[in-house]
Amino acid sequence: MNRFIYMIEGLSLWVGRAFGWCILILTFSVSYEVFVRYVLNSPTVWAFDMMVQMYGALFLMAGPYALAQDSHVRGDVVYRLFPVRWQARIDFVLYILFFFPGMLALFWFGWEIASDSWRYQEVSWNSPARIQIYFFKTLIPLAGFLLILQGIAEMFRCWNAMKTGVWMDRLDDVKETEDLLIDIEEHDLEEANRHASAGN
Repeated sequence: MNRFIYMIEGLSLWVGRAFGWCILILTFSVSYEVFVRYVLNSPTVWAFDMMVQMYGALFLMAGPYALAQDSHVRGDVVYRLFPVRWQARIDFVLYILFFFPGMLALFWFGWEIASDSWRYQEVSWNSPARIQIYFFKTLIPLAGFLLILQGIAEMFRCWNAMKTGVWMDRLDDVKETEDLLIDIEEHDLEEANRHASAGN
């Protein structure tokens, strides 16, 4: 079971990292557009559509990554006070009641939207460039599918926590600055205690 969980989690991390490059493309697109528009007085016809698609792709494909890293916002004022087994039970029930119906709807209706877009060879009406957007709309059901997969892994994680009373470790990736500072502080405290013990 652990191997299955980490396999799905690894896929979610890989997809998140891959689509993270959209930030770089988005930044260069915005910078280029600002430069040619305000310095050269020669705005592009494609930059707006490029920015919308890059931001949309990043937003959609960051969902499974964020779920795999447990970095979605959680109202845990009371939740964190519960024992791990109860936290796992609550998460398990909430995944069934709210998460999976929403993600199944995203996949199902996203599939309809994407297939219609491919059938019509849909293009953007936001600019004269008429950029093709059916490739982008394919990401909607793909994001839904990846979120469902990660949700299944999260349910297995909950099941494991209900049995053992301990949350499984997550695959390491980028950490918030606050978490890094806490880790450094804990490490420094351990070192200080070790030196103090050695001095005695």
